[in-house]
Amino acid sequence: MFGSDEIIRVGMIGCGSNARGHMRRLLDIEGVEIVAICDPDDAAVTAAGEVSADIAKARVFGDYREMLADVEMDAVEISTPHTLHYEQIIASLAAGLHVLCEKPMVCRSADARAVLDKVEETGLTLGVSYQRHGLAPYRYCREAITSGAAGNCHFVSCVQSQNWYRKQVGDGTWRSQMKWSGGGQLNDSGSHLLDIVLWMTELSPVEVFAFQDNMGSEVDILSAISVKFENNALCNLAVVGHAVNFYEEIVLYCENATMVIAGDEVWRWEDEVKEVISSDQLGSSPSPDANFIGALRGEEEIQASPDCALEVARLSEAVWESAASGRPVATT
Repeated sequence: MFGSDEIIRVGMIGCGSNARGHMRRLLDIEGVEIVAICDPDDAAVTAAGEVSADIAKARVFGDYREMLADVEMDAVEISTPHTLHYEQIIASLAAGLHVLCEKPMVCRSADARAVLDKVEETGLTLGVSYQRHGLAPYRYCREAITSGAAGNCHFVSCVQSQNWYRKQVGDGTWRSQMKWSGGGQLNDSGSHLLDIVLWMTELSPVEVFAFQDNMGSEVDILSAISVKFENNALCNLAVVGHAVNFYEEIVLYCENATMVIAGDEVWRWEDEVKEVISSDQLGSSPSPDANFIGALRGEEEIQASPDCALEVARLSEAVWESAASGRPVATT
């Protein structure tokens, strides 16, 4: 662990717009230096240098393997196309570096298990950038369920809509290409939805039945998913990648309470009276970057662990298999 007065040296694998958000958050944390950045796209590197004069002074690489070999660092943050994560995580851990990786951590459950083995072997810290683990409304609902106050959760209903098809498929981005994305909306924004439902409820899926529509693209755009959990709880998830707006709502039906996450509020019923719990009441929401650095300093636990990412990979694989076969599929 790093002392509060020690500098933590971070390298960035990926310099796209998402990575630049991570850079800004890291630079706001005292005692953190970004010492190297890496991206094969010169325009992305240039944009990263414009974030801060400190980043402009960092060493620049086009190949992450050269960066790992040539720069003394303590940690890396990975924000690259999804299918590249696995080899970049394994190489970074092998180089003795702590890792914060964008979601999805990996695209296959077999790779997730290999990552978990490598983390255990090295004893290093690995976090996944599922930022909702730090957001107050989701933490409130998780605490209500895991503490027993809300009772057992027996049904979950959630929907996520986004103007994903036009922006990704229409513009031919890497997210719309299977070789880079490993899947469509389900593996992108939808990954957050699967993760947070599993994390808040601590339910384990046993069977999935799903329909998907690629709408003529390489990857899934629309997903209608039904899940059965090990305690016979049920869940309906709708991932709508062809909409004109972003909208998300999660409803948790528990024995003693119904809770709805609506934006930065939680609506709660324990009878027919609705209680609105505002963002002011819910408290602050730390970022994955702040949580990662805090974990390296021994001040807190990683909020989104590789175990969470394994559960998302297991569920995602079952969804894709069920949609392809037209049959219910047991999770493995």
